[in-house]
Amino acid sequence: MSKRDYYEVLGINKSASAEEIKKGYRRLAMKYHPDRNPDSKEAEDKFKEAKEAYEVLSNPEKRQAYDQFGHAGVDPSQGGFGGGHGAESFSDIFGDVFGDIFGGGRRGGGRQRQRRGADLQYNLELTLEEAVSGIKKSIKIPTYVACETCDGSGAKKGSTSSTCATCKGAGQVRMQQGFFSVQQTCPTCHGQGSVIKDPCNSCRGEGRVRKEKTLSVKIPAGVDTGDRIRLTGEGEAGGPGSVPGDLYVQVIVKQHEIFEREGENLYCEMPIAFVTACLGGELEVPTLEGKVKLKVPEETQTGRMFRLRGKGITPMRGGQKGDLLCRVVVETPVNLNKEQKKMLQDFETYLSGSKKQHSPKSTSWWENVKKFLG
Repeated sequence: MSKRDYYEVLGINKSASAEEIKKGYRRLAMKYHPDRNPDSKEAEDKFKEAKEAYEVLSNPEKRQAYDQFGHAGVDPSQGGFGGGHGAESFSDIFGDVFGDIFGGGRRGGGRQRQRRGADLQYNLELTLEEAVSGIKKSIKIPTYVACETCDGSGAKKGSTSSTCATCKGAGQVRMQQGFFSVQQTCPTCHGQGSVIKDPCNSCRGEGRVRKEKTLSVKIPAGVDTGDRIRLTGEGEAGGPGSVPGDLYVQVIVKQHEIFEREGENLYCEMPIAFVTACLGGELEVPTLEGKVKLKVPEETQTGRMFRLRGKGITPMRGGQKGDLLCRVVVETPVNLNKEQKKMLQDFETYLSGSKKQHSPKSTSWWENVKKFLG
């Protein structure tokens, strides 16, 4: 598949300044970064596309080659401009941009971004009432935590780690072949920049141990299935020289016996007696805040919807409270005795003489059937 024009990708003009190029990329990075779209392949592809476009257009020499020759001018496989300069400046480009957006980027002296432990996810089931009103929940997470014996350093008490001789403490090494220069994690210290000669006996130099951790999670009012709550630093410990990952609490709201939720609104089906539907009456309707009175007009038909305003859910991020929508279903009497059946038959006979008046929908429907059948 052919590549899109880099200027089109970033949403800028060909005369765009360096600052406009950076702003265009920052906007897309904020929207499509994998950390914000963990399960979206489409977002991942768009992020890579934007990153590639920024790498070229933010480099004056590459941009000049691209403006003159198009994609062929910056594609090494086609003999274009793709040499060492671009590879050397790669970390500078993205370290600068992501330092603004995500607080990451390069450290002084060319050190790599600080390593992190793995992020964790916990599926938390809530009742509808808990999700609507908010609640504090205690959860237990099996995870890796910093070793208490060595305070997460991985080194035995009284000993210290030494600077890695391979990468000189940078945590990364650079390999160069011809015009290409590639930076990768140091194979000796695995990116830590230091080597432990006398490891801790408790964690065997890993700086972390397996443990079940108990946490208290505050669930805000109005959450719904699919919402995630991020607990910064409550993920796995990453070992010496790293920071813990994050814990994502995934909300799952259990099915309710009465209500169904759709956004800020609640729905329910309410059975009503045949006589009430005919003559009208007053019903007690349950809500999440208690019972309310609902006036049912006479001649109410099955499927009629009644709206109780303000009896729904307040959105988690604020806004107008939703409504409760009640759909009535006329319940046909069952388990009738002979006397009751006879009364109904007499009632039907009494109405049959003026069926068009008492059952207009039924009469109209059968008239249309007769027309259809000729």
